[in-house]
Amino acid sequence: MFKGLYALKKVQLGMGFLFGICFGFLLQKAGVTDYNVIMGQLLLTDFTVVKVMLSAVITGMVGVEILRSLGMVKLHPKTGSFGSTIPGGLIFGAGFALLGYCPGTVASAVGEGRLDALFGGVTGILLGAWLFAVIYPRVESSILKVGEFGEMTFPTLFKSPPWKVVIPVSLILTGLLVLLQAGGL
Repeated sequence: MFKGLYALKKVQLGMGFLFGICFGFLLQKAGVTDYNVIMGQLLLTDFTVVKVMLSAVITGMVGVEILRSLGMVKLHPKTGSFGSTIPGGLIFGAGFALLGYCPGTVASAVGEGRLDALFGGVTGILLGAWLFAVIYPRVESSILKVGEFGEMTFPTLFKSPPWKVVIPVSLILTGLLVLLQAGGL
């Protein structure tokens, strides 16, 4: 039994590695590893990043729901809280704005050979992870628990079957994507 589980883990790790390479390649091809594109997004002059993200959200949302509907995957939403989401988003946003990369784009940019991503981005990620590990025990039961909302998903929030949320949201996001593209942004 353990040999079977070990083999499955190796397959999962291998698939993760291959999908990670594909993800980085697609990020690079989409142009979102370019500092100027990311800064253009932050300055609201270049919407390449939003287009890539909307495409990924639509594809992921529909794909995961198809797999879930076929019984091929089981979702395990994590509990959340405003005390973790708001500070986490602010820290992420500050790092993104200062460096011009997020974790996915920094990994792709390192693969491209960009030294700013290697030294600034990877150093920032490691420093942030270390700082979080140091601070976490002190804030785990206080700040991070403020405004807990449990294992919330949009279908559970709206008390609706998943497809009744996935289809309209996908159509709305696709419409937004079409508008962005038509506007030449």
